[in-house]
Amino acid sequence: MAGRIAIVGSPTALGGHFDGMERTPDELRRLGLVRRLNARPGLAAVEFHDAGNAANEPGWAPDDDPRAKNRALICAYLPRLADSVQAALASAPSGTRLLVLGGDCTTHAGAMAGIRRARPGLRLGIAWFDAHGDFNTPDTTPSGNVWGMPLAMILGRGEADLLAACDAPTALEEDAALLGGQVLDETESRLLAASRVAHFGAGMLGTTAGMVALTAWARSVGERVDGFYIAFDLDALDASGGWALAMTEPDGMSLDTAIEAIRAIGLGGPVIGFGATAVLLGRGGDPDRTADAVAMLAEAALADPA
Repeated sequence: MAGRIAIVGSPTALGGHFDGMERTPDELRRLGLVRRLNARPGLAAVEFHDAGNAANEPGWAPDDDPRAKNRALICAYLPRLADSVQAALASAPSGTRLLVLGGDCTTHAGAMAGIRRARPGLRLGIAWFDAHGDFNTPDTTPSGNVWGMPLAMILGRGEADLLAACDAPTALEEDAALLGGQVLDETESRLLAASRVAHFGAGMLGTTAGMVALTAWARSVGERVDGFYIAFDLDALDASGGWALAMTEPDGMSLDTAIEAIRAIGLGGPVIGFGATAVLLGRGGDPDRTADAVAMLAEAALADPA
């Protein structure tokens, strides 16, 4: 039996320059996401508890700040999201895992904080699936979009107010990996290359050698962490899939490759939480296919490995 999974929605698009993702958690529910999850063989025995959404009003606002759009709103929201995750896990039976529905990918910074609040002293590995690096800071960003910063924030890079909002750092660079990351800003690319963050490109993961390398990374990190959080921005999937996303990108992973990569991480240690972000319904792409992909990716992460 695969146990219990708590669902928390993160209704935010505050991290960037356009709206829509703040509606995604409820739109995924309306598409019957829990039904789709229960239809997956690896999750059929799971008890899902939907803890609702973290409070966030407004879920998006226009802002032309070139360093960190909606900075004050994000700094107010991430602690509320962390509190919602903490409450969902603290009130659940021991061993309950987390499924987060975003929203933009600043969501993962709040989710990591919430897991750590619910389980003090936990050491987490972070596997960050994204077409982008999300390793900018207010000093390096070319856009001011905070959704280009959350991996850096989780690892303790950035400015004090943003880091405090997500209790950063909640993971160590040596316990972190970027999977995908084929669309990087120049300075961001240099920072990643000089960091201790492992980087597995989308092309590399499409090879046997790349998957062997990822499995070895997960097993090595798994020896020193208590579990993994998998942050999955769906733009890590190749744009040819017709996904309903905020920003599709070419040269990404196939869905099959992404599922295989998630399972490889699970071989290294337990997956304590999985978050799906960047889904944007109603602006192109196939909503049903995208909702099914979320369910399949969650199954790969959260199904009982036995």
